[in-house]
Amino acid sequence: MLIYLHGFRSSPRSAKASLLAERMRTLGRAADFVCPQLPPSPFAALELVKKLAPQPRDTLVGSSLGGFYATWLAEKTGARCVLLNPAVDPADGLQRYVGVQKMFHSDEPFEFKDEHVAELRALTVGAITFPARYFLIAAKGDELLDWRDMVAHYPGARHKVLEGSDHGLADFPDYLDEVLEFAGVLPGQGTAA
Repeated sequence: MLIYLHGFRSSPRSAKASLLAERMRTLGRAADFVCPQLPPSPFAALELVKKLAPQPRDTLVGSSLGGFYATWLAEKTGARCVLLNPAVDPADGLQRYVGVQKMFHSDEPFEFKDEHVAELRALTVGAITFPARYFLIAAKGDELLDWRDMVAHYPGARHKVLEGSDHGLADFPDYLDEVLEFAGVLPGQGTAA
């Protein structure tokens, strides 16, 4: 199973989620891909994903805030984890978004609350326990998050640091097969998990 967790204000219609869904479909593995719409509450988002029952043989792919969630879930379940410009400590950065926000792909409003920021603080993962389970793709050109924080948070993990790119990883198609190899979907080196 490949479980994609989108970022803040994003959705299953994001470019990366759509690309992964299409690639899994062309591989005849559409049933092995899921990307739920995550609610604004971090606790509720994680409860939703936990219902999918991630196993150590599964791979979580998390982008931005989804990377924060994927890390927490990987530590709890033993699943592999691909991180795409992950937020490593999102509470402070998202504090300024408390209030009514709009989704990127629908303009649908939702409320992000102070209690959601507190939930993020409660979910912070200090240090990862099994670095071989993790594959980090971090862009030096990320305009929202610092790639150095990402690299420091995942010591010993597999790292791919991109010289340019951006927060949304506009060049994600260039790395799609590498992600799927790490996940064990395509033949390749995979991971030790």
